[in-house]
Amino acid sequence: MTAITMEAPRSGLSTDLKKLLNWSFIWIGLINIPFMAMWFVGAPPRHFEIAVAGFIGLIVKRMPRVVQWIAFAGVTAYSILSFVAGLFNLGMSSLLYSMQFFAEIKPSNSIEYLAAAAVIFGMLITSWFMLKRDTNFVKPLHILMSGVLIFGLAGADFAMGQGMRGHYFREAPAGATFESAVEKTGLAARADGKRHLILIMVESLGVPNDNKVMSDKLFAYYENSAIQARYDVSQGTSLYYNSTTSGEFREMCGQWGDYYELLDPADAAKLNCLPAMLAKQGYATHAMHSFKGEFFKRAEWYPNIGFQSQEFWPDLQEKGAEWCGGVFAGACDRQIPRLMAESLKQAEQPTFLYWLTLNAHLPVPTGLNLNADDCQRVSPELAKDFPMICRQFAIFDDIDKALVKEITASDFPDADILIVGDHMPPYFDRHNRSQFDPERVPWLYLKAKGQPEVAQ
Repeated sequence: MTAITMEAPRSGLSTDLKKLLNWSFIWIGLINIPFMAMWFVGAPPRHFEIAVAGFIGLIVKRMPRVVQWIAFAGVTAYSILSFVAGLFNLGMSSLLYSMQFFAEIKPSNSIEYLAAAAVIFGMLITSWFMLKRDTNFVKPLHILMSGVLIFGLAGADFAMGQGMRGHYFREAPAGATFESAVEKTGLAARADGKRHLILIMVESLGVPNDNKVMSDKLFAYYENSAIQARYDVSQGTSLYYNSTTSGEFREMCGQWGDYYELLDPADAAKLNCLPAMLAKQGYATHAMHSFKGEFFKRAEWYPNIGFQSQEFWPDLQEKGAEWCGGVFAGACDRQIPRLMAESLKQAEQPTFLYWLTLNAHLPVPTGLNLNADDCQRVSPELAKDFPMICRQFAIFDDIDKALVKEITASDFPDADILIVGDHMPPYFDRHNRSQFDPERVPWLYLKAKGQPEVAQ
């Protein structure tokens, strides 16, 4: 009699499919979910990073757990750096070069950065435990399915960021037409020795995009009779690329570039930047910045482009400037106009004075002596709908009020004053970021009329 063997019915998922699901949870879900959570508020596009994560996950899925975890941590680090580069309009090379200055900033002053650090730490811990599970699926159908998941998520990311791609990764393309506020206003041509020249670059001062409240407030403090009696006022916008140091390069060296091109004195001399050009014409050249001179090596390259003297946070503190906190903690910008005025009143020769502000650097926290908490005084509308933008405008207001007070004083010497933004404020969320033009920064030019001559 022939024996009949009965095969037990199969139930549940196959072993190989379970491995695919384990892999998908780690290399499609966990490694991307913190970024995916921001799809609905806006963030830099990540379709390339999603693809990189997926394909590296496929490469290491058969390797030991520790190797997989190191790969996971490495891809996470790359994703974070790429995200930050997009957020702050930096190229990856610029960001990596800038990491040497990380010790100079205080991310612990921002609850946003603390929350992000907690999420990243949680991801890494979770991944270590999840990688205990076998992820080495081998069936061709399941490998094909993993590819569909990778490209499907990358495509979804591309679609979600469709309307905001122009707001990120703004490096100057080859052959990009150059423009700057210095060029448009003809500031350099006013260097005839009869007046001082002042260039003020304001951190994160952007062009409002179809937002009347912000547009009305932008340069409102300069719309008064005292300013108009003493200055011819004009304003406009200028194209920008990249971050603050690129903005400084743009306005003072007359082309697209960044500060590391100025670290060699011989290279900087070839550019004949504005301070060097004015120094040759008999102007004293002086730079002021509310932060530390070591940051982005400004204390090194400012002299290379022609600044004969410079003052940073420690120097300004000695002159009485108070401390203002934030991720970048330094001098309170609202107190620098008084120091600028004192310097120019004591000047024995025509002076080119440059000031780079600090306090409006994002994120702008509450407290920390920034005078930005009570935003109702700035704008009830902004306080309600855009509280972080409102805090930025509170800082701009304080700078403008202090500056107007000094430059309209009877004993303030004749000076042309150019105020310009460095880049748009780099908000990560669509709600705030979309309130600003992604390509342009504003400028305001106060052209001195000169003191009227007394009839003999």
